Amino acid sequence: MRRAILLYNTQAGRGKIERKIVQIVNVFHEVDCDMTPVPIDFEKNPFDGREDVDLVVVAGGDGTVNYAVNALMQKGLKAAIGVIPAGTANDFAGAIGMSRNPIEAARQIIAGVVESIDCGKVEQLDNADVEPVYFVNIFSFGIFTTTSQHTPEELKHRIGRMAYGVAAFDELRRAHAIPLTITTDAETFYYPTLMGLVFNGETAGRLPIARKSSLRDGVFDCLFLRKRDTRFQSAMDMLLYMMGIRTRAVKYLRTSQLMLVTPLNEDTDVDGQRGGQFPIKVSCLHGALNVVCPREDVAK
Repeated sequence: MRRAILLYNTQAGRGKIERKIVQIVNVFHEVDCDMTPVPIDFEKNPFDGREDVDLVVVAGGDGTVNYAVNALMQKGLKAAIGVIPAGTANDFAGAIGMSRNPIEAARQIIAGVVESIDCGKVEQLDNADVEPVYFVNIFSFGIFTTTSQHTPEELKHRIGRMAYGVAAFDELRRAHAIPLTITTDAETFYYPTLMGLVFNGETAGRLPIARKSSLRDGVFDCLFLRKRDTRFQSAMDMLLYMMGIRTRAVKYLRTSQLMLVTPLNEDTDVDGQRGGQFPIKVSCLHGALNVVCPREDVAK
């Protein structure tokens, strides 16, 4: 019998997921899986005293998945990870093909296959004492990228994804260029950046921005938006790129690691959570995570 835990965020999905926990647990008990539900305390590592767990099922949004992955990596555990999407965007769950119905997602995990999935690692270059942080979907900085951090939970519960738009409008008024030196596998260059997106996954806020990205190829898909004369022009450049129209104001590259250096004290973001401080090294850990994917999902 596999030992499994169900980590769930009681606030995810406007609190709806908590009412489904008993049903989800019963789905696993039906196949003789010893599933223990564990409400998340974000101030603690949920694997303290549970280091022998075989399967970790995470019920929540991208931030909850990020929390679980960081806790696993800090412990050096290789347990398989299953995801039941119950948050606002659920970008990572969408990338691996999970149903948005929690009971159906539980059945997908039971019938699924464990695949090796890439994981991003963020290290602060000027302070070795700071623990690295990890991400499964996106590392980002600049305009709009810390919107999730600054969006009140109450507002997200009331109006869902629209809450991000409200917070993003406020960020647009404060937009500024970041003087950035970027070092990739192939080159080093200077780029005055309004926004930087380093994708392991494919979407941000369920918007299909990195259409060529894969969770399994060992490289990141990166987008850097150059600041134009007006904020409106810059926003239009990114919109055109998302529509598949090329623009010189958006630099696209692929790399397995990159170093980012700026003299400014800028916030960064990993999967909607607070990231590290510049200067930063971002590395793709190829196949570092064992993730349960639906059998019908075709590897990209």
